[in-house]
Formats: sequence, structure tokens, C-alpha cells
Amino acid sequence: MPLIHVSLRAGKPEAYREAILDSLYRALREALNVPEDDQFMTISEHAPGNFRHGTAYGVQRGDDLVYITITVFNTRTPEQKKALFRRIADLLGESPGIRPEDVFVVIADAPKENWSVGHGLQFA
Repeated sequence: MPLIHVSLRAGKPEAYREAILDSLYRALREALNVPEDDQFMTISEHAPGNFRHGTAYGVQRGDDLVYITITVFNTRTPEQKKALFRRIADLLGESPGIRPEDVFVVIADAPKENWSVGHGLQFA
């Protein structure tokens, strides 16, 4: 039950944004074995003056940088997370063609009791 939010500079066409979401969904299915149609994702676009990055950690990022925040149950192993990072970078490279240097991912763990996925009910 991952919840994904993507931030990027404004101006990319709809097909580009859809390719990001499609690639992320595929990575989740392959690396974390999420259920079919488990697609809870949003994209926010930002004007250049509202979107900043640097070259910290020895990475030469460019204007196609995407920030990806993924909230998941706290049951994912470090190995699963590593596999997900790699698969996201690979798939976004294939479609829509984002360089690996421009893929910035953060995974936030949350216990299942912190989730309500509908009807105001706690996830069981």
C-alpha cells in the first residue's frame, strides 16, 4: 500500500508525467510485489523559482530532477528498498528518459495502524 508523491519542475507534457507514474507503478509491482491496481500517486509541478537542488553527495543533478517520496508499511526490508531504488532509476531511465542522477527517492516507513485507506477505518 505505498503512497507516492512526485515533485518536478513545471512544463513537462502529460505523456511524460504519465510515464513517470507508470514506471513507478511497475517498479513497485516488481520490487515490492504490491497488489494489482495499488496506485496511490500524485505529482506536483513547481515553477523554477520554487524548485531547488544542488550537487551535494557528489551527484550532478539537472533540471529534470524528480523528488519521489514513498510512504510504505514499516515491514519492508532494507533489501527490498535497495531493489526498489534501483528499479525506479532503471525504469525512469527507460521511460520517460530521466537520467539516474536526476532520480531522488526517499522512503518513509509507517506502521499499519497509522493508515486509513477508506471509510475512516484503520488498516488491518
